[in-house]
Amino acid sequence: MLPRRLELAVQWCDVTLDLTEAVITHDRLRIDVAMKGKTLTLITGPGIDIDIDGLTLAHCRLEQRPTQAGPDVPATLHVEVAGHKAHGKVVVRPPRRTFSQWLLRRPAASPSADA
Repeated sequence: MLPRRLELAVQWCDVTLDLTEAVITHDRLRIDVAMKGKTLTLITGPGIDIDIDGLTLAHCRLEQRPTQAGPDVPATLHVEVAGHKAHGKVVVRPPRRTFSQWLLRRPAASPSADA
């Protein structure tokens, strides 16, 4: 279950937040970042919007890949990332496809489609 606010204060550690199977109880999540080195990875799903405008990057690279959701998918969660990230990179991406999905050129299946 996702809280309303999350604090990340780490140095020289990789951090991965996978939001694809999170139980969403609120429409907003604020992530306060104080991170130095390595990679911050946010894995999104359909209906999850990521706002990284409040994140200050110093000697850091940003990789943001769009989610393969259609235009009719409503936004269920707005994630606001704020704070300071120095050295390393920030990756915002959808979930990876399985080998068979990649081989058949299919998009990654959403967790709700499996149920």
